[in-house]
Amino acid sequence: MTTAKTHSPNRYLAKSLLHGTTVIGFTLLSAMIAGCGGKPNTAAKAAPLAIEIPAQLGGDNSVNVQSSNAFSLPSAAMPLTQKINFSVGNSFFRNAWVIAPASTAARDGLGPLFNTNGCQNCHIKDGRGHLPQNDDDNAVSMLVRLSVAGEPESASDGAIGHPVYGGQLQDFAIPGHQPEAKIGFDYEFQTVTLTGGEQVELRKPKLRLSDFSDEPITDTTLTSVRIAPPVIGLGYLEALSDSQILAQADPSDENKDGISGKAAQVWDVAQATLTLGRFGWKAEQPSLKQQNAAAFAGDMGLTSPLSEIDDCTAAQAKCLEAANGGSPEVSDKILNLVTFYTSNLAVPARRSIDDPAVQTGEVLFQTIGCASCHTPKWQVGEVADMPWLGNQTIYPFTDMLLHDMGEGLSDGRKVFNAEGQEWRTQPLWGIGLTATINNEFGYLHDGRARTLQEAIIWHGGEAKASRDEFKALSAAERAQLMAFLNSL
Repeated sequence: MTTAKTHSPNRYLAKSLLHGTTVIGFTLLSAMIAGCGGKPNTAAKAAPLAIEIPAQLGGDNSVNVQSSNAFSLPSAAMPLTQKINFSVGNSFFRNAWVIAPASTAARDGLGPLFNTNGCQNCHIKDGRGHLPQNDDDNAVSMLVRLSVAGEPESASDGAIGHPVYGGQLQDFAIPGHQPEAKIGFDYEFQTVTLTGGEQVELRKPKLRLSDFSDEPITDTTLTSVRIAPPVIGLGYLEALSDSQILAQADPSDENKDGISGKAAQVWDVAQATLTLGRFGWKAEQPSLKQQNAAAFAGDMGLTSPLSEIDDCTAAQAKCLEAANGGSPEVSDKILNLVTFYTSNLAVPARRSIDDPAVQTGEVLFQTIGCASCHTPKWQVGEVADMPWLGNQTIYPFTDMLLHDMGEGLSDGRKVFNAEGQEWRTQPLWGIGLTATINNEFGYLHDGRARTLQEAIIWHGGEAKASRDEFKALSAAERAQLMAFLNSL
């Protein structure tokens, strides 16, 4: 059996002291590392944790709900007077937009090319999307980004869109128009053997496009499949200061810990400048409002004050000539209400925190290096427009930075300063309720992983050492680590 490499606990302590993050069970690590050959000493794990991750991952705004609606509740500390705005924002997020002109003037203008007619269709029950099960299944909770090689002429463009189809492929259209293409998938499979002989089948989706409305997309076009991520706790992530996030960055790996997270630099439409990216799989958007505006434009063909054009290109004359729902189709008021809603979806509380397996898994999570990128703890300062989110200690398990995840997860497509193999660390809060919220789901940017274990094994690049340590754990230890993740 291969002996697992063990990281020095000083690596985590130094990072904790420097950036104000939490080290899980640091006092245990020395005892654990003293085990034979650097492998964790299971006998030492019964000791109490020095610092425990609490049940309330979202601070005072956490909700103690474990049902299929657990991702759809408002911040627990939100004043009653604000819940009407949450409900109205929810209605524009949940309900379908319609073709213009329509009597429903507040929500018309859909398309003419689109991926879905409502936000909730992608973020199903405010949760996670998935790949289509077969060619007869729709691809409504995922999308395909498009670009061609080269550097954009403008700093405001993260990539150069396809000359005909633009930056995103739309596989639906209103009557009288043709979808840009039909989306399908084939899969490549491989089997990985873990310590103890357990075999895990991995699948890699291979995008298959057909029935083009115009010229076929060739191999020179760069594509990237993206499933919809959960939308809980986003207001907290926006409330973190730039300086907090930038303090985590170490793009040149100056501390030689093998982790070289870098801050995304993206275009802020409202400020007309490059700034810190926070949202999206490659942190392509600087704010929730701009993220929502981009989704309205790309996913539904709806213009807004931050996206004055949709994804129709100059080559798509019929698309450009279609009736619209006004200018803009999504008013600033509606965009603000949707942003308020997505800022205030509460984080569910943890479960089973007193379970010994969960507690042991919590220590293993730290020991094998997962917390180097999935930063557990952050302190939120004042939040002027939503004070109930302010002055909270939260546990999202993300550093909000881009990391090299290896060639196995690369889409080969650069966006702003994020290279093809670089992805933003995804938050882990709520991940244990995934199967409760969504009947179908996938992990990682393209939904390839069907289980958390598959997702971990796909990690490469900066995460390779931690992945290899996970693979070298005993079956019982891997089960304990999964128990911890499922408690989040």
